[in-house]
Amino acid sequence: MPPVTIDEIEERMRQLPPEKLSVVYDFVSYLLDRDLADLFGDASSDARATMLASEAVLGRDWLREEEDEAWADL
Repeated sequence: MPPVTIDEIEERMRQLPPEKLSVVYDFVSYLLDRDLADLFGDASSDARATMLASEAVLGRDWLREEEDEAWADL
């Protein structure tokens, strides 16, 4: 795969609908967290990075009024 520049990435992101930008942000955050965890040599870094990346993605579904209403009587 040929190298990709930040300008090329930005151009592609500008073509995305606004609701997809949070997915891009979550993924970039996951990559950064994973790389940072690798630098520190934490044995559970993959699990931790996955947890951190998943939290934001799942939060979009879980932290909605419809979900609060569905689970209100538990």
